[in-house]
Amino acid sequence: AAPWARARYEAVKKHLGAVGALSKQYWQYLACKVSQEGCEEEGKRKAGPSPGWSLPLVGQDYLEIFSAWYCSFGKCCKTGDCRIVNNITGLEMDLNGQLHGQHLAKEVVIQAVRRFLQSPQPEKALVLSFHGWSGTGKNFVARMVASHLYRDGLKSECVRVFIALFHFPHHKYVDSYKVQLEKQISETVQLCKQSLFIFDEAEKLHFGLLDTIKPFMAQDGKKGQVDYRRSIFLFLSNIGGNTINEVALDFWRAGRAREEISLELLEQRLRLELLQPAENSYARSHLLEENLIDFFVPFLPLEYHHVKLCARDAFLARGLPYTEAALDEVARTMVFVPKEEKLFSAQGCKSVSQRINYFLP
Repeated sequence: AAPWARARYEAVKKHLGAVGALSKQYWQYLACKVSQEGCEEEGKRKAGPSPGWSLPLVGQDYLEIFSAWYCSFGKCCKTGDCRIVNNITGLEMDLNGQLHGQHLAKEVVIQAVRRFLQSPQPEKALVLSFHGWSGTGKNFVARMVASHLYRDGLKSECVRVFIALFHFPHHKYVDSYKVQLEKQISETVQLCKQSLFIFDEAEKLHFGLLDTIKPFMAQDGKKGQVDYRRSIFLFLSNIGGNTINEVALDFWRAGRAREEISLELLEQRLRLELLQPAENSYARSHLLEENLIDFFVPFLPLEYHHVKLCARDAFLARGLPYTEAALDEVARTMVFVPKEEKLFSAQGCKSVSQRINYFLP
């Protein structure tokens, strides 16, 4: 009721009125530019005075921020390109904070993706092959890459996920699968200049399907007017898991830190194993002999303290409190190998989020 309070109220009211008018003008302008709606009103507004647009700190920068916010709720164009975000800084932060025990995978994925996206005209598509035991983080990293490169993550029109035994279960239909796969890749690249293709259980793909993908990953990959060199291919495989684990165990027995394990050492071992003439699609396809895979990314086996970190993340994801004793209880329920040392989690961090249910009140 005091005079100064009344004056303050009137000032705030006037300020809010100006902001409201400005927001309305922005919305009309945005609707016209993005969805071609309300352009008549926008034209009338331009013909008359527009005091709101002359307010301080208002301009193209705010329009771009507002446009990005609008795009997060709906499509802005006929292709998925306008929803590509390429947030490498966010990817690096999340990998450093949430991917445990994988110093090599973090380094390779961040550097490879960053340099690929920074290249104005890459010579070929980026091809990464993830290898390691189940539960070590291969799918986790693939999902994280999708969520930081595309606003819609795995649901983006620019991202396609193929699971070998789910999408291509019967080898007798491989010819039909080839036609479908080539069509789906072509359509996705035509829709989005930057596309992401994830192949889970890659070692179970028929080698004919891998050879079908080969032209899309080669240097100067072009078919007609479509350029595939802006595409990213991720292959996820359990092959090489035992080899990676043997190297990690040898380092531990020698008293050396796992962080001393180099990419060069594991890549050499992985290549040798992938070339073995077993029932292995990599060996029977032409991906290796033509050097189409840019990096073999090793995922190391997870140790007890890594499992505890995964349990901590699971508690935090649910907004639940936790104690060190609770994390230890969850970790102790996991199976560790080899039988003598019991050093590595046989399941990685898989099933940790379900196991914490047993320790909730």
